[in-house]
Amino acid sequence: MDVKIEYSLTVDGAVVDSSEGKEPLQYRHGQHQLVPGLERELVGLHVGDAKEVVVQPSDAYGQINPASIVEVPKQQLPSGVTPQVGMVLRGVNPDGQAFRAKVQAVKKESVVLDLNHPLAGKTLNFKVKVIDIQPAKE
Repeated sequence: MDVKIEYSLTVDGAVVDSSEGKEPLQYRHGQHQLVPGLERELVGLHVGDAKEVVVQPSDAYGQINPASIVEVPKQQLPSGVTPQVGMVLRGVNPDGQAFRAKVQAVKKESVVLDLNHPLAGKTLNFKVKVIDIQPAKE
């Protein structure tokens, strides 16, 4: 089914994403387009239903993986980039996959990058309302 929802996502008491003032989010149920914990909680809802859903890290973006915190030489950064703690860098790995990395520390010859998803290790609090449900269009 193609489903449209309005939603608000709160993490650590702050709204980090919302459909307010935008088009509702459309997703195809069962196609893993939402975090698993949210999609599972939407099963059985009908148009007009609203629900608050708490999703633990294990059903969202996982726990913080220490292996995803890496130290790299400054020479590997794009030219012209002056790394600062908190800066988010975007790139493409050798396999062609896009990634984002948050600068955790800047050392004399290297930088420490956190490659974890920004919401890894976080409990997600959703408020959702089902706006529309239609048979999936091929």
